[in-house]
Amino acid sequence: MALDIDRYSSIDSPISRWDPRFKIFALGILIISIALLKTIPVAITALAIAAVIIGMSALPLHFISHGLSFILVFLVPFFFIMPFSYPGEAAFRVLGLPFAWEGLRYATLIFTKALAIVLVSFSIFGSSRFDVSMIALQKLKCPKIIVQMLLFTYRYTYVFLEEMHRMHTSMHSRGFVAGTNAQTLRIYGNFIGTLLVRSFERTDRVYKAMLSKGYQGELHSMVKFKSSSPDILKGLIVIGLALALLLSDYGGIFTAAEQGWY
Repeated sequence: MALDIDRYSSIDSPISRWDPRFKIFALGILIISIALLKTIPVAITALAIAAVIIGMSALPLHFISHGLSFILVFLVPFFFIMPFSYPGEAAFRVLGLPFAWEGLRYATLIFTKALAIVLVSFSIFGSSRFDVSMIALQKLKCPKIIVQMLLFTYRYTYVFLEEMHRMHTSMHSRGFVAGTNAQTLRIYGNFIGTLLVRSFERTDRVYKAMLSKGYQGELHSMVKFKSSSPDILKGLIVIGLALALLLSDYGGIFTAAEQGWY
């Protein structure tokens, strides 16, 4: 099942009522601050802040867990790779492989920060329609080409997946059964080639349709943003939290405590 990031954007919450421009700017700064963290205790604090923000967005738990399941597939292997591949001094050996506590520390740090960043990202894009978020990005002077690439990539990824599903269903309706032989590889090769050709043809048709409707390199919208004092206050609070995380991390407050854990 595809993960539509803005599927529950109609849910009323303090985050969804936040002006998308202020929301993207403030939470974007929070994401940057989280990415710069170097100590685990501060990263855990950032994860707790991200959990509070995602809770305030009122997004369904099953929706969030479904999205996190894809992320965990990439994050969990860090715990099995980094402790055994870290170039520092090994504490002991497991099945002949050197195990370094510092490698485990880095894996934990990466895992915690990535999880916090993903939760904050869900809060940004899950609480507003994706096209509205892209318009807000454009209002924040993000390069138009990047905004349009993000918008079209998001939109046509699902069109691409639907096309692939229809072709796959058509193949099975004609009696195709996948096997471990050259014929199956040849059929899948033709499947991928046909899919790419159809995607290119669709891209050409969409571009020509846009030109016929007056497209000149810029997307216009009737969406109007209106900010208020609560929007500014929320932004200041989040930016203050981001700065507090950085000051705590780079100020060395938790450095000594962290070194004791390994």
